[in-house]
Amino acid sequence: MKDIIIAIDGFSSTGKSTLAKQLAQRLGYTYIDSGAMYRAITLYFMRHDIALNNQEEVLLALDHIELHFDENGICLNKEPVDAAIRTMEVSAKVSEVSALEAVRKFAVAQQQRMGVHKKMVMDGRDIGTIVFPEAELKIYLTADPEVRTQRRYDELKIKSPEISRQEVQANLAHRDHLDSTRAFDPLRKADDARELNNSGLSMQEQLDIAEDWALQLIQQS
Repeated sequence: MKDIIIAIDGFSSTGKSTLAKQLAQRLGYTYIDSGAMYRAITLYFMRHDIALNNQEEVLLALDHIELHFDENGICLNKEPVDAAIRTMEVSAKVSEVSALEAVRKFAVAQQQRMGVHKKMVMDGRDIGTIVFPEAELKIYLTADPEVRTQRRYDELKIKSPEISRQEVQANLAHRDHLDSTRAFDPLRKADDARELNNSGLSMQEQLDIAEDWALQLIQQS
């Protein structure tokens, strides 16, 4: 038996966080939601009107941000913000904020410290390529665009009944473009990642596949 790092990457609304949480629970591993970290930074920037084109202002803001996870989600400067970071307003801004080099360096450094002792599942967009290129198991999660749109719409309309499916679709397309074309650490599939398309899978089915992959590596002597 050996301890490993599991990196799960993919576009928005492919179900990365759901799979990562369930897999970590199954294995008794720690789960780290890197996307929540970028969303919390975005929330701080929005609350303090940080000019994204002003590097000095961005760096100063990052010096005043402390992130940590507890059982109920992420905390920003000790304030639980898991609900506040899931709004459409934050979703519309997070890709722009996370594209900034200073923001990515700040977040990646924290993420790498969290993985020192392994036994961890982390999801995001550059986990298997930048944060943990040495991760023993890399999963690239995909789903058809229509499936992703419906999932995100179903999630958002509970809190924002006025949201339209067209708005959600446009937001996802915009984020996809920014995530895959940004200058620093763009989303891409690692050469040694295992692709998992969950469009036609239940949560249980995709979990079983991922757990099987993980156990094959964990049980290697």
